[in-house]
Amino acid sequence: MATATVKLPRRFLLLVGLVYILAGLFFRDPWKTDDVVGLATMLTAIDHGGKAWLLPQIGVLAHAQDGPLVMWVGAFCIWLFSPIISLFTPTQIDAAIIASRFPNFIWFGLLTASVWYGTYLLGRRPEPQPLPLPFGGEPTVRDYGRMIADAALLLIVATVGIVWRMHETSEVPAIIAFQALAFYSVARMLDHPASGSVTLGLALAAAFLTRGWIGALPIMLAVPCIFWSRSPLWANKKWLIVTAGLCVALILLWWIPARQAGPYWTDTWLLWNTTSFTWPHLGETLKVFRDLPWFLWPTWPLALLAIWRWREWLAAPHIWIPLMFLVWPLVVMLCLVDAFEPEYSLMAVPAAVLAAFSLPTLRRGIVNTLDWFAVMCFSLTTATVWLGWIALQTGWPGQISRNIARQTRGYDVFISWPAVGFAVAGTLAWFVLVRWRLHTKPAGLWRGTVLSAGGLIVTWLLLVTLWMPALDYVRSYRTVSGQLATALATYVGPQECVRAQGLGTGQRASFLVFDNIDFSYGSDCALVLQQTSNDSVREGTAAYSDTGSVLWQGRRSADRHEIFRLIRLRQP
Repeated sequence: MATATVKLPRRFLLLVGLVYILAGLFFRDPWKTDDVVGLATMLTAIDHGGKAWLLPQIGVLAHAQDGPLVMWVGAFCIWLFSPIISLFTPTQIDAAIIASRFPNFIWFGLLTASVWYGTYLLGRRPEPQPLPLPFGGEPTVRDYGRMIADAALLLIVATVGIVWRMHETSEVPAIIAFQALAFYSVARMLDHPASGSVTLGLALAAAFLTRGWIGALPIMLAVPCIFWSRSPLWANKKWLIVTAGLCVALILLWWIPARQAGPYWTDTWLLWNTTSFTWPHLGETLKVFRDLPWFLWPTWPLALLAIWRWREWLAAPHIWIPLMFLVWPLVVMLCLVDAFEPEYSLMAVPAAVLAAFSLPTLRRGIVNTLDWFAVMCFSLTTATVWLGWIALQTGWPGQISRNIARQTRGYDVFISWPAVGFAVAGTLAWFVLVRWRLHTKPAGLWRGTVLSAGGLIVTWLLLVTLWMPALDYVRSYRTVSGQLATALATYVGPQECVRAQGLGTGQRASFLVFDNIDFSYGSDCALVLQQTSNDSVREGTAAYSDTGSVLWQGRRSADRHEIFRLIRLRQP
């Protein structure tokens, strides 16, 4: 049994983390919606100053939804680092885009550290320890805890649904990190209640300042349920007063000046937070349970298995704590009007922790089956990414090439040889990892997680190297924003204003980010930027079709539906 707790080399874990967070973080444009919206609020805070630092805005638009914390950290990084980065980039906006992603290192570091140390604290407790063997040979408490923690770290990295979200300039990476910090804090309170309660207060306040009630409520509901009478934490419940006091104080430090600076913003924020909740609805519930299995793969089957295998020990901290952090986000999610990936992400950390505690209960045959499934699954995804890229570059196979061409209409195909080199290296690393696993046959219980984590990282690496130019072409608004900026310079006089009609938040943020284009809310503006569809224009049902003159019309070449028109309204 002691051989099963052999620790993973720290260099390996560090390498896994660096490849995971670096791949896809830089050398691309911000994409709609959450990615570019987060960057737009950061740039607005820097450019406008004043209350824009308290109340997130997209130009003159009050973005009264989440909270200001991610904006604060990102804007500070842009202010601090973009002057240096601009010495090596062609434009100031490119430097700002790079600098805005530095906080992702903070969120990812906080996530991985909290998951590892929180799981380690639970894994070294007496409840999950294996029974002593008649002639000795059982693992030490420290080694067993480290083995479980290593597995939890690999499982959170292997979670499919969060891989792209962890690379966004949005609130999602931060809210995952703060939930992980809350989990660690509760585990810390088992033996150090004072420091754990302070850290928990910081985590709760940070979650609220990141995602409002939607982000903080699941954690706030989970914590009191964890401190129940049969829990070892019951004796430390008085420390929750410190947690609550610190949390409320930090929130009020923002809310009071925010309320004074922008009552309209705070009223809209309260309205958004309250109207986001509703009674559970069958259609929304079915959608959640349809999407969660792929989002939480591969941890959710193992998490359910852990709950079943440890059913006699549900009250033990190593099961009860992550179980409450898993259940309450799901309950809150079912009471939301439109739950999606930002809400799903709150289940990633507790699912990974529970999955790690299922590993000691698995038979060797099940572990080997999981390994073979990971080998087949990620070898297939790796081959698919390469085959699609070959079809994009060469036109073969024909059917795949035609399908890709429909999605990348107008894209000029080219090869980035450095990117191809990284992709080849990643593919070779996958083969080496598979060969090592199959030939070495390590005894460590984390062996069932290495291939899942490595396979997902390699697939992600191939996507963001081979396909990044095409993805940028399809999802970036840089080109059409430049065309709009040229049209505005041509047709708009120095005293004229432009308002928007039908323009989405992501598009508004994109035009602000790439060309500093902001739109007025004045009803007397004679110029209107309209977002509509080709069908509406063709059928003559688009707004202002009879009352305005189209000065400019543009769209992203890859988008067959979305179209923008700059219209001058005729005087009555």
